[in-house]
Amino acid sequence: MKQLKLAALLAMTLAPSALLAQDKPGEGVTVRPIMPVQIEEHMQHLILFRALEDLGYTIAEPDEAEYQTLHLAVGAGDADFTAVSWDVLHDSFFQEAGGDAVLTKVGTLIKGALQGYMVDKASYDAGITDLSQLADPEVAKRFDADGDGKADLAGCIPGWGCERVIEHHLDEYGLRDTVTHNQGAYQAMIADSMARLENGQSILYYTWTPYWVAGELVPGRDAEWLSVPYTSLPDGATANTEFEGKNLGFAVDSIRVVARNDFLEANPAARALFEAATIDINDISAEALRISSGEDSDEDIERHADEWIAAHQAEYDSWLAAARAAVPN
Repeated sequence: MKQLKLAALLAMTLAPSALLAQDKPGEGVTVRPIMPVQIEEHMQHLILFRALEDLGYTIAEPDEAEYQTLHLAVGAGDADFTAVSWDVLHDSFFQEAGGDAVLTKVGTLIKGALQGYMVDKASYDAGITDLSQLADPEVAKRFDADGDGKADLAGCIPGWGCERVIEHHLDEYGLRDTVTHNQGAYQAMIADSMARLENGQSILYYTWTPYWVAGELVPGRDAEWLSVPYTSLPDGATANTEFEGKNLGFAVDSIRVVARNDFLEANPAARALFEAATIDINDISAEALRISSGEDSDEDIERHADEWIAAHQAEYDSWLAAARAAVPN
């Protein structure tokens, strides 16, 4: 009888800690994330930070870097994960950082990410619908912003990955002599393009979704995607580049979490969370538009993340349930 009472007492004593371990499987583990410097991609990280904290993990102060560097940091063991790895666009960064031997692409956080070239709607309606037409000096002059006779393309910052595709296209489609790939601060270049459009001038720019630009230069109203004559990507890569019947020249992509293999193996709850988490691309673009409208402080981004979770509470809770279920009892 005493043995039965003792067993019952032990069970009651151990039960709370067992329940805590199941509810907070990350207790005692510090996670080291790394994010891009672009604040428009911070909210999705913060949402994952909140979920990890709800699972008991401690989040270290995130490092920030450009995309190539943040992949290298995860591969080198200086960070545990990032949530902004484009599956196709950044695959070369993934391989350079150690590839499958060191890293894993986990889940699909954001689907349907696009990239490409756009021109103002007036130019498109005038018949400039394909990037290859810019090989004609007379066509290129329409987009000349500095008077040198060449089209000025508001392009991609080095280290983002898109610059490799653009530089490849300039050679592949014979545009070196007629197009200048400008690579300054992207936000400043787009602001200049918008000002030129307001002054009735033609504009040519690279852009992507999810991002706020499509909310200001609305496709079909203010601008149109250009097609390319055929798909050609750096290093002979292959991918689907078709969107709504138009070849954009860039892969129709997905944004994924990339994490170290050793971290995932030691933390099945975190892995299951990354596999379950999804955020609608339109939510990311809407938040980026709020940022461009002035809601750009750290406190604003924190609030955006909290508001997203509150608006998607059932979905968010299902991520946590999946994460907790992945931990062996």
